[in-house]
This record gives sequence, structure tokens and C-alpha cells, in this order.
Amino acid sequence: MFLTHFIIGLLVSSFSVAVILLIRKWFGRQLTAKWHYHLWMFLFMALALPFIPTDLFNFSTLFSGGDAYQANAPSSNMKITGTDMIQGLHLIQDFSVSVNRPDLSLLNIGVMGLWMSGMLLFTFTLVRGWLTLRRIKNYSSPFSNQEVLVLFEECKKRLQIKKSIKIIISKRVQSPMIFGLFQTYIVLPSQHENWLSLKNYEYIFLHELSHYKNKDLLTNYVILFYQIIYWFNPLVWLAFREMRLDREIACDTSVLQLLDDHSYIEYGNTIINFLDLSNRSSKLQIVTHLNGSKLQIKKRIERISAYKHSTKKSIRKSVVIYVLASIILTIQLPFVSAFATENDRYYFNNDGVVFEDLHQLFKGYEGSFVLYDHDAQQYRIYNEEKSTLRVSPDSTYKIYSALFALESNVISPEESTLSWDGTEQPYDAWNMDQDVSSALQNSVNWYFQALDRRTGFETIQSNLQEINYGNSDVSGGLGEFWLESSLKISPVEQVQLLQAFYYNQLGYKERHIQAVKEALLLEKNEEARLSGKTGTGTVNGKNINGWFIGYVETKNNTYFFATDIQNEDDSSGSKAGEITLSILKDLGIYKENGGEKNGEKHS
Repeated sequence: MFLTHFIIGLLVSSFSVAVILLIRKWFGRQLTAKWHYHLWMFLFMALALPFIPTDLFNFSTLFSGGDAYQANAPSSNMKITGTDMIQGLHLIQDFSVSVNRPDLSLLNIGVMGLWMSGMLLFTFTLVRGWLTLRRIKNYSSPFSNQEVLVLFEECKKRLQIKKSIKIIISKRVQSPMIFGLFQTYIVLPSQHENWLSLKNYEYIFLHELSHYKNKDLLTNYVILFYQIIYWFNPLVWLAFREMRLDREIACDTSVLQLLDDHSYIEYGNTIINFLDLSNRSSKLQIVTHLNGSKLQIKKRIERISAYKHSTKKSIRKSVVIYVLASIILTIQLPFVSAFATENDRYYFNNDGVVFEDLHQLFKGYEGSFVLYDHDAQQYRIYNEEKSTLRVSPDSTYKIYSALFALESNVISPEESTLSWDGTEQPYDAWNMDQDVSSALQNSVNWYFQALDRRTGFETIQSNLQEINYGNSDVSGGLGEFWLESSLKISPVEQVQLLQAFYYNQLGYKERHIQAVKEALLLEKNEEARLSGKTGTGTVNGKNINGWFIGYVETKNNTYFFATDIQNEDDSSGSKAGEITLSILKDLGIYKENGGEKNGEKHS
């Protein structure tokens, strides 16, 4: 969702600017001019964070937390939905409980529209500035004073610059400036040409060439890019105003290092003489000027008059402060990751995968189907992009809730019954005592919420991390994290976990694995056995997410599958199951037989 990235951008940019400004205030005297300026490079990195894939710094599980879910019955603000399982497969029921979530779609569209409008406005301002530069270049004259040109080449040699840089004069500028990434120009104001001395020219050239050597022209474009992206944050504008001042002071310092002590005053006077009394309305500056505002000039002159050569001690202090700033700013990485988990994605090596075209079966839905053929050791996938996108597991999580409870001795295969406390439940099938088998078949929420409470928050979180269950984020709280909340998993990961479960690669007790396998069995015939679990994500009374995961055991092979579907209001586990059975039938893997389980017929 765009709104999420917008909030991340606002928080990250504001925090980063505040940290850098505070460090400048507290440790400003210990920082050299060069390190003052370099401190702002952290802001560039921080402003890029919302655009970096969160899997590169996924620390969300370190900051998970949540309160235990206290009620057995659904909350009073929950709506109840339920549908019978697949046509012809009446062995389990697909029950779900609606959770209330704020509908932010209109707000999301509004914020995006406002942001894009602001970007267009400031882009237009930038284009106007660029056109002004073109006019300056097109209506300028070549600089022809040979004596000054010789001096210019000497200044280039002093700074070890070999690239061709053109000098032009223009009536349209009031102070020297430099611009142009590919062909660089130094522009001199024509009205000052008559009174400038060779020393003045030397100071001007050294200053502008120092900007070029320090890559300030490129930095300027990066600043412009971020000012347009973050136009809505006044702190970013303040930061870049201060950064430009620090850049000029750093450039002044670079020039002073090339001059003798007696030239400092003359250099400062040259800057004062070019004080631009006109008001430049545009804050999106494409060029670097020798001068600036009166306040900026005052600060620069103060730094020039107080200039001293950097000592090894001052450089060491600057490095220490720089490292401190990097540590403080890095702290926000886990929060960015935790805040952006909605876009969490599993990165899967898809070498050898067969991609299927099943869009006819998924009409009206976005979703994915993943099948793993164990004997062939091959994946078949419909919709590669969705197959690795993590979404809420909903009731499919209950498979592992049961396993964790068994492993923690909360229940046992022989003693797994929990007593119904008499609280009226939304479905008749829930209004009775339950064991692990009946609870999985009827997807009984109160049973698994009770198991999770008894297993414990830390144990569940640890187990999820150990088996690599999706993003393993339980910050939504016990009893809630798997219900369209913080925990998310992709279809590919569901299939991989089912394999690990089936072959007990999880390292759990075999009898616990067998107990859950027996509870997952849906149907069998002479040719195959079908096991699985549905899940439906219902938000604000609308079914927005549907799962059917499981496996088919034949005489010679085992197939693992996961189907996930989404739309605005009609995505259920039963529909996902219907799609899955159609695919399995078409592939010749499984054909339902009317509902036989454990040799019995069910109506």
C-alpha cells in the first residue's frame, strides 16, 4: 500500500534529519568542515530506505510482541461467515471469523494523488530552472581573456583536473556559478569583468573547480531528486538548505588549504563582493553559486576568518562522531522492515520450475497455485509473482499450532481433548468439546487459541523461526497474529513446509507428526489419499483471502500443493479447494470419489 511507504518515508526522513541536526549542534566544534558536509551523506542513504526491498534488512521478528488473547469466543465486533467445503467433498467445513480492519483505500488514493500532484508541481519548477540555464548558456559569450585562461589551466593542474571545462560570460547572472554533468561550464557575470583582478579570478576558479572535484554537481542532482520525492516534509527542505551551506563551507576550506595565510582575507572579500542582492525565488537550485544569502555569507566569512588547518586529533574526533552517527541512523532499519512487512516476499530459486497457465480456473481471482512432485523433484507454478508473495495464513496456521502444542506437551495424541466452556460459538460444530482431529476438521478457533495460550508466546515465536514459517512475525498478538494480521507466508513456503512436515524434517516426534496427519486426512480411495486444510481471511465481513493446502499420496508418489486466491469479497477456502481439485483432476493426480474417509461414507 502506498500509504505505508508514505508514512515510512515521512518517519525515516524526519528522524534522520533530526539526528543529523542534533549531532551538528552537539558536536559541531569537534567536526572539521569536510566531515560536517560528509555527515549529510547519511541522509541520502536514509531517504533511499523506503525504496529498498525489505528482505535486505528483515529484522521484524526482533521487535515482535503482543498480548495474550484472553477470550475464547469471537470479539463482539466480529462477524461470522462460513461455507461448506468443496462441491462433492463434504468432509470438512470452511469456517471463518471476520475481523475488523480500517478501510484505508480512499485515504491511500487521496494521499497518493496529493503526493503525485506535489511532485508534478516541483518537477515543473525544476524544468523551468533547467530552461533558464539553457537560456544562460545559449545567450552567453565565450571568455577570451588569454591571461585569465592561462591562470584557469594552472588552477586545474593544482586540483589535478583534466576534463575540459568551458568558461563563459553572461549578463543573466550576478555571481559565478558552475553547472553541467557531461559538459561542465563555469559562468562569470559580465558586469564584473572590468574590476576583477587576477587574484579574484584565481579564488573564483579554485572555488568552482573544488565543487567539480568534490562531485558537488552530481550531489546537487541527488538533492533535487529527493526534494521532489520528499516535497511534503519541511525538515527535508531545511536539511538540504543546511547541507548546501555546509557544502560551500567545505569548498571554502578546500580552497583555503591551497592558499597562504595572507590570502584568506582577500578570498573572503571576493565572496562578499559577489553578494547577490536579488531574491532567487526557486529553492530547487540546479547550479552551485559562489555566493548565497546574507546569512549564509556571514557564516561562511566567520568560518573563513577562524580557519585553521586540520590536525590529526580533529580528524580522529570527526571519524568517531561520523561512526556514532552511522550507528544511530542504522537503528531505524529494523523499524522500517517491521513497518513494511505487508510487501514481504519470499525469494525462491525457480530453476527447473514448470510454469502453468491456469488463468481460466482463476477467473475473478488473483492468486497462485504451487505443486511439488516429490518423485520428479519438480515444481509446477501458476502465477510466479503471487507464488512468492507472503499473505496471512489464516486457518492453515492451525496445522502448526497443533504441532507446537504436541511438542510442548500441552496435549498428546492420546489426550488432546479440551472442554468447551459453554460460551456460545458462531457454529454448532464449535459448541462442544474438541480434540485435535475434530478441531482441525471443523477449524475451531477457540481450540487453537487455547492451545497457543498454553504453549506460550515465546515458544510459538521460537518454533516459527526454527521451521522458517514465512516472516515468523507474531506481533499481532496470541490468537490474532494469523488472522489477517502480522504473520504472513507465501504459497511456495507453504508447500516447502508441508514437505518438511510430511517427511518429518522438522525434527519433531514421529507420533506427533502422525497425529496431525491423521487429522488432516480428507478423503481416500483405492488410488490415492487426499489430506489438507483450508483457510479463509475475512475482513469487515468480506472474504478477501482463501487458502487450500495439503498433499496427495498415491501408490508411487506424493504431491504437495498450495492454492491461494484473493479478491474484494468472495475469496474463501472452499473456493480455493474447488480450484485445487479441478487442477489435480486435470493433471491426473487426484479425482474425488464422493467423500470416503477412513473407509466410511459421509453425507
